[in-house]
Amino acid sequence: MVGVDADPNHVATQMAAERNFDWVSIMQDDARHTSLPTSSFDVVHGRTILITVPEPLELVREMARSAKPGGWVIGLEPDVEPSICHPSHPAYERLVAMFPVVFSRNGADWRMGRRVAELYRAAGLVDIQVDTSAEVYPNGHTRRTIRVDLLRSMRPFIVELGLATESELDGLFDEALAHLDDPDVIVMPSVNFLVSGRKRQDT
Repeated sequence: MVGVDADPNHVATQMAAERNFDWVSIMQDDARHTSLPTSSFDVVHGRTILITVPEPLELVREMARSAKPGGWVIGLEPDVEPSICHPSHPAYERLVAMFPVVFSRNGADWRMGRRVAELYRAAGLVDIQVDTSAEVYPNGHTRRTIRVDLLRSMRPFIVELGLATESELDGLFDEALAHLDDPDVIVMPSVNFLVSGRKRQDT
């Protein structure tokens, strides 16, 4: 098994070493233009990667290139537009409204999940199947606060875009996290699209 990541210090390398997964190799490379040989893998899998890049079709074509004829390309991508926080809270809702503006500033699509199947078709894949899931995360789960956590990591861009001041963000983050700390609050941050497609045998 071979993994690709642009970050040489990616956590997957450490995890593989800690668990003695000698059959896992993590290579530093650009997923859009890898040095992997053509038609080499039975399955090529990407997880929450298309949502981060401005030209996702380029990456899907690279995934298809490295799959064997008849092999599968499989991806799991979130669609962040359909989300639930109930009961709602003004601080959380204001942060949620900022998310598409900040996340899309470099051309990434925060609603990627719904587009994956069409990207697979555009890359020449066939037998495309789509499944969806939506998780409700309990208090204490790391993904319960993922929307707030992502915005905290993009804090400089929020300020740069004039969406909020530093002091406003301090208050918004504190209030939103306090609200999410209530175990009775229901949080579903996204809908996840699991999409598979097969490379043509005659490719």
